[in-house]
Amino acid sequence: MAKRDYYEILGINRTAAPDEIKKAYRQAAMAHHPDRNPNNKDAEEKFKEATEAYEVLSDNDKRARYDRFGHEGMRPGMDFHGFRDASEIFVNFQDIFGQAFGGSMFGDIFNQGQRRGRGTFTGIPGSDLKIRLKLTLEEIAIGVEKKLKVKRYIGCETCNGTGAKAGSSKTTCHVCGGSGEIRQVSRSVFGQFVNISTCQNCSGEGQVIKEHCSKCRGEGRTQGETTVKVNIPAGVAEGNYIQLDGQGNSGQRGGPAGDLIVLVEEEHHPLFVRNGDDVILDVLISFPEAVFGTDIEIPTLYGKARLKIDGGTQSGKYLRMKDKGFPRLRGYGKGDQIVRVNVWVPTKMNSKEKDLLKQLNNSENVQPKEGDKSANAEQSFFEKMKDIFK
Repeated sequence: MAKRDYYEILGINRTAAPDEIKKAYRQAAMAHHPDRNPNNKDAEEKFKEATEAYEVLSDNDKRARYDRFGHEGMRPGMDFHGFRDASEIFVNFQDIFGQAFGGSMFGDIFNQGQRRGRGTFTGIPGSDLKIRLKLTLEEIAIGVEKKLKVKRYIGCETCNGTGAKAGSSKTTCHVCGGSGEIRQVSRSVFGQFVNISTCQNCSGEGQVIKEHCSKCRGEGRTQGETTVKVNIPAGVAEGNYIQLDGQGNSGQRGGPAGDLIVLVEEEHHPLFVRNGDDVILDVLISFPEAVFGTDIEIPTLYGKARLKIDGGTQSGKYLRMKDKGFPRLRGYGKGDQIVRVNVWVPTKMNSKEKDLLKQLNNSENVQPKEGDKSANAEQSFFEKMKDIFK
């Protein structure tokens, strides 16, 4: 069967930058790695394909030769010294995934083989948890401390996380012989590949428990609920998250706990609309107030404040209140509060009020004149918004 194009395997175009190549390979390796797809031959082949493609495209010389000659340029004798051996590829995995995930997740997977080989099994790491936290705009403006009840796995108190019944001993795993891992070696024209997977019988420990703890049934953890505190800094926005190290699920048999990811969500506000670090508020004033001007009390994120509205203010005019918006999370100062003034038109009037308005309507100064422009007509909506929020 003809070999697939390396760029096609990684799902990138032929002009892809090194960072794009690394990112594409990382995604492919995560999806098809044998540890995540045990006994899946198709995934194993795709993993090998992706590794082979990355080995060529991540090397400038090999990539140039491949771009010019295709797969023929990769054959021995074509100034090609072969792929790096399995240990070098293994280190490469650690570099890629360790940098991407800070040594967790796939970093743990790739390091397990070395750790087990030294007989220092430290349990199976717990998984991360994600929760969504709704905040009011007022809470976001000043920052807040929240107490969260989290349902998660916690260490078993009966066996102190070992998973073993009191007095029970452990025996060497008969499947992996105590190494905690299963190695499969495959050879091809490109060299030797060593596929290392966790022993399913002992979960990588190299030993098996004779008698399990009756409470946790050998896991070393039980389901429970804990209360954690999280400090939300002022100025966070929808989609921001806070990571609490070690507050996720406890690991199995003494393994390190995962992390708790607190994802911020903004509650709908009946008065305010957020626009970046600014906040928008609509206010209603009467026609006489628009004509003569007024001084009114309005709400802000920080309490009540006075706002002066000049006489002759048109409906739709925007007024800016400095530093009444949200604190800038990655900078200094605050955004502003933008007040949109709307002139209220009464819908119910008695006969006397209607007569007064009819008399007023006949006044020369009340009627708009040719060439006059309202606040809304002076600029398009998008132009006004551009001026306000620039």
